[in-house]
Amino acid sequence: MIGLLRVAVVLVLGLSVSACALSEDTVSLQYQPMQNATEIPGAKQTGIVVSVVDARAENRDRVSVKKNGYGMEMAAIRSDRDVAGFVKEAIESELKARGFRVGEGPAQAKADLLKFYNDFKIGFFSGDAVAEVAFNIQVAGSNGAILYSKPISSSGKAADILLASGSNAKEALENGLRTAIANLMNDPAFIAAVLKSGTGVKPVS
Repeated sequence: MIGLLRVAVVLVLGLSVSACALSEDTVSLQYQPMQNATEIPGAKQTGIVVSVVDARAENRDRVSVKKNGYGMEMAAIRSDRDVAGFVKEAIESELKARGFRVGEGPAQAKADLLKFYNDFKIGFFSGDAVAEVAFNIQVAGSNGAILYSKPISSSGKAADILLASGSNAKEALENGLRTAIANLMNDPAFIAAVLKSGTGVKPVS
């Protein structure tokens, strides 16, 4: 009797998970700013406009897809906001935190968003949500000269998950973007280019 009860419970859980995998999820992505950002000397005199173009070759209509216990793709997971705009706001928030006048001046930081997607890795007892974030970014001065050009990429993870759900995809994607933005902001060449693009100021070493 106990054995039959256990089988019934497993079957009910399996059916509920399958039903969940058949329904789409919409996630509301949030960016958590980097801690301990400080104003950079010369930033207040530097104005820069940030733009991000959605250049993803695939999965532009979704940020992930649910999977069942066999690893088969099921319903889509979508963002409730424009992903390129979300990345743009993240970059802008970090520049503002360092004292730059965002949205002003002829200098520009232009990014092409290449990848913003989470994939679920299904394990025997649990799995992982693994997100990839990638973009190319250039900084151009007021005369149009390219002062910085570099690909930025990172991964984010939500480990040991039990469901391939929207909430787990959201966590992995947010972690991935946070790491990508940190990689960009911690690059001295990027900060130097932004300073030079707007005012010609050299960073204080």
